[in-house]
Amino acid sequence: MLMSTASGMFRGRLAYPLLRLAVALCLLHGAAYAAPRLAPADLTDQALRYLHAEGVARDLDRAVVYLCAAARKGHGPAAYELGWLYLQGRGMPGDEVLAAAWLREAQRLGEQPPERLMASLPPSTPGSPACVSANGTDLQLDDARRADLVMVIHELAPQFDLDPALVLEVVRAESNFNPRARSHKGALGLMQLIPATAKRFGVKDPFEPLQNLRGGMAYLRWLLQRFDGDLTLTLAGYNAGEAAVERFGGIPPYAETQAYVGQIIQRYGKQRQDEPLI
Repeated sequence: MLMSTASGMFRGRLAYPLLRLAVALCLLHGAAYAAPRLAPADLTDQALRYLHAEGVARDLDRAVVYLCAAARKGHGPAAYELGWLYLQGRGMPGDEVLAAAWLREAQRLGEQPPERLMASLPPSTPGSPACVSANGTDLQLDDARRADLVMVIHELAPQFDLDPALVLEVVRAESNFNPRARSHKGALGLMQLIPATAKRFGVKDPFEPLQNLRGGMAYLRWLLQRFDGDLTLTLAGYNAGEAAVERFGGIPPYAETQAYVGQIIQRYGKQRQDEPLI
């Protein structure tokens, strides 16, 4: 455990709520406005809080998201921590190849991992290392913009009593994290809200990321309540509309809807099948 990487970073009790606000502002007002309050070192510090349960509940996936966001912004200590996390396991299966890739990335960013350790590690694939969750899912946080979006999802989802991992997979399936996405059916933004749904949940500008996320999460929560926590029916309703689910008494026989539900369940369902959704 490399606690020295957090030296000099803020650790006051106000850091957590202030950081949550700063993350939201990053999308609400633009990265340039919020950047001074979203320094990579601060993201790394918050990740270590989640990793070690310092003043917050331990959340391994959120720690990975924050560390990856910091690393994608060029913060060597974050890459270093990811390397040790994947090497030691710390609540997830160890992965020496992934650990080696992150430690070499840390080295590229100016960190100095022990030479004997580096010599003992297996070769790694060239390119940006993957950000992998506790259950082994590649979060596909390929750049800093996507990592920022995923951080916002992790901060907003609990406000709607939703698992961030579920919202993450819905956004991935709907728009692949493109805030300007527009479907041939007129669905808009990150969570692909049709105009009627956007209006129903108070979204005035579906291309504004925070509004879209809030509207989409409100709809997901509403569907979970309507279908008594049944995830497959909730996802089918999100894709085809709740009326179609009720009309057919289950997942509608639409190829698109069936593929959509299967895709999300495959990536998300195996992670949390035993956890209640309402």
